[in-house]
Amino acid sequence: MIDVNNYLSFQVHGAAGSHNASDGVTATIDTVLTFLESLIGLTPSEMFTNVLPGVSSMANIHPLVVHFPIAFLLAFFVVDLIGTLIQKDNLRQLAGGLLYLGTISAAAAVVAGLVAESTVEHGENVHLIIERHEFFGISVLCLSIVLSIWRFFSKSVINGGANLLFLMLAAMLNVFIVLGADLGGLMVYKHGVAVEAVEITSMNYFHEHTHKH
Repeated sequence: MIDVNNYLSFQVHGAAGSHNASDGVTATIDTVLTFLESLIGLTPSEMFTNVLPGVSSMANIHPLVVHFPIAFLLAFFVVDLIGTLIQKDNLRQLAGGLLYLGTISAAAAVVAGLVAESTVEHGENVHLIIERHEFFGISVLCLSIVLSIWRFFSKSVINGGANLLFLMLAAMLNVFIVLGADLGGLMVYKHGVAVEAVEITSMNYFHEHTHKH
């Protein structure tokens, strides 16, 4: 079985501890080969656990999939706004593709979120936050669907006053994303929803990076 602690150390630090470039490359290659060799003979489930220990320890996949609509829909708005300002239809067509990907991933995030709501333990105070988080998530999905349909039937380019309204709705969409993400962070980092507490045995450990010139 693979030494998970060594693997996690490789993931985070690589061979940064070596000050010699060639030694660092050699150490990294050796670590990768050792890791791949350790996977031989493991079951698919064991491989998954060792390769993706963070994902395998999740109570649900909502925290994993929710990043995709955030990235796609934010990028869609920025690219579409820039494309409009500099009058580049190719950028606006790219923005349309990002919008479609954002809508699909938003649907996946909402479904995963609804499943998570019914499976994670939480108190009454957190339940209210979850309800508000769910409201923003569903609002993002509904608005992205409306914008996607509008964009699709406009052949990826909308002009004039209609485009101004479209961009205003896209801006509102991203405001909802930020508000929903803020509530998600509040649930995790303040209330510890779906987080397994780890006992801290020492408070005097400081991680320092030193640079030699």
